[in-house]
Amino acid sequence: MISQGTIKETALKLMEKAAIEIPDDYLSGLKKAAAAEDGDLSSFVLHAMLENYEAAKEDRRAMCADTGVPRWYVKMANEARIDGGPIALEASLRGATAESTNGVPLRPNRVHPLWRTDHNNNCGIGAPEIEYSFEPDGEWIDLTTVHKGGLFGTDYRMLFPGDGIAGIKRFYLDSLIAFGKRGLACQPAIIGVGLGGSKDISMVLGKQAACLRTVDDRNPDPKIAALEIELKDLGNSIGMGAMGFVGKSMVIDCHIEVGYCHTGGMPMSVHAFCLSSRRAVARIHGDGRVQYRTDPAWFTPYMRRETVTWEPTAEPSRKSI
Repeated sequence: MISQGTIKETALKLMEKAAIEIPDDYLSGLKKAAAAEDGDLSSFVLHAMLENYEAAKEDRRAMCADTGVPRWYVKMANEARIDGGPIALEASLRGATAESTNGVPLRPNRVHPLWRTDHNNNCGIGAPEIEYSFEPDGEWIDLTTVHKGGLFGTDYRMLFPGDGIAGIKRFYLDSLIAFGKRGLACQPAIIGVGLGGSKDISMVLGKQAACLRTVDDRNPDPKIAALEIELKDLGNSIGMGAMGFVGKSMVIDCHIEVGYCHTGGMPMSVHAFCLSSRRAVARIHGDGRVQYRTDPAWFTPYMRRETVTWEPTAEPSRKSI
């Protein structure tokens, strides 16, 4: 039985880690981009950010003044049992969010859309978001917090099957150019692409692809994996670098996730994570042990299953998108 106290304590540590510590995979990707960048202003920004990350970690302060909108992803193994049930789980996560807003501190970014009511704790109606997924075996739960910017860096378009790969590339480039020219995202970033599903699921897939996969992680479908690499290179070829300045470091990595969609369409979303790639993960075991890490391991074979029932020995799809 996993206690509420363990959940709350773990969630508080995760909020601090996400706000202050850059995940190693993203930091390595950023250092590679900085070493290759030859645009003057882009290079200056990248090296300044790397220095800022070190200072933030040393001083134990948030790496960016805008700490985004904290959200939670919860993966539950099938045999996991929580003291007080899912209601207690959500209460612990909301409580940790509120306490961390004042404790880390985080900027209180959440307000009512109409009345602009602000409780100064990043909690309110529908906030923080809590998304769930499940796994067949085990007695653990994984908690992942992501502090993602909540204003821009996202776009959606309904494509059609006839648009094909060329249409995907066109919308992808349209989005990145708009992000850079209009200051709608903080580059370079991990870019997530959601293909398929319904409109809302396409948006969810794209955001999860950006926020919940690590740099250099590839989709298990080799044709999708090849497209991820192609889109990464394409994004870095448009003449834009850090924060939209002239350069060649717009994309640290590109991740694609797909979902089955209506036969007549191909929904697509594009999401930029953030130059401050803020995520932190912990697994709480049934016996109370806690293991911290930075890879959410969100997209498992079970998550990507195509079969009606779960068949763990089934080969993943190798069909082209």
